[in-house]
Amino acid sequence: MLPPRERRPLELPRLNTRHVVFFVAVALVVAGSAVAQAPDAPPAAATEALIAAPATPLSVIIKWAPFLLKGFIFNIVISIAAMALGTFFGVLLGLGQISLKGWIRKSSWFVTQFFRNAPWLVLLFFAMFMIPFQFTVFGVTIPLPDWFKAIIGFALPVMANVSELLRGAIRSLPSGQWDAAESLAFPRGKTIRQIILPQCVKRMLPPWMNLYSLITMATVLASIVGVGEMLTLTAQVHAAEGGRAELFAPLYGFAGLCFFAYCWPISKLTQRLERRYNVKT
Repeated sequence: MLPPRERRPLELPRLNTRHVVFFVAVALVVAGSAVAQAPDAPPAAATEALIAAPATPLSVIIKWAPFLLKGFIFNIVISIAAMALGTFFGVLLGLGQISLKGWIRKSSWFVTQFFRNAPWLVLLFFAMFMIPFQFTVFGVTIPLPDWFKAIIGFALPVMANVSELLRGAIRSLPSGQWDAAESLAFPRGKTIRQIILPQCVKRMLPPWMNLYSLITMATVLASIVGVGEMLTLTAQVHAAEGGRAELFAPLYGFAGLCFFAYCWPISKLTQRLERRYNVKT
């Protein structure tokens, strides 16, 4: 048998200076080629655009809140003007419904029922497209802007509803008050002004305030015809922010919150007046 071979430990090659220089040179060549093939770095503006995250819905609302609130104030102005104009002509129309002359009474009733039962959007379109954009008086041209015609369009249903409210309030008064005024030789006109109408105010006030809340919320219909109220401005803000889907609900929710914050106290005050005057509407 042959004697077993002795196992010698594996000897690693020794690295001398030439090997180190060679590996360093190869590493530099590889690194240089990688740098040469790498794309150019983007400019600073592009880098900021990539790093910057899209604006959050809350920041968008805070940014545009003053702009949107201007539109909401315009909604309030339209509603107040429509209520003032409609209430004035509604009182006249309501008095016409109790006129002693048959043709006045019947025509006032017909006008009241027509505008009271017509859709508000139809009346708004009627005012927008049937009323001229301008008219000339003694050579002077007077323009009629869209917001003014929107006020007229909203004043028509207000007029009809106030007319019916006044007629109902007058009919609810005891007939003895008419007899007492007649016994005192009060003319009919003076009786209405000094005796009947003051008593109708507390009966009309709660439903009148409810009507104002409805008109205020309905003023957003003016956006359909191009009036620059809050809903129109909300759509413009949504488009200016790129039409992002996640902004739709916050923006329009903010608009709804503004109307709620304005109309809810009116509703609570109406309920308080109803309890105070014990008037059921």
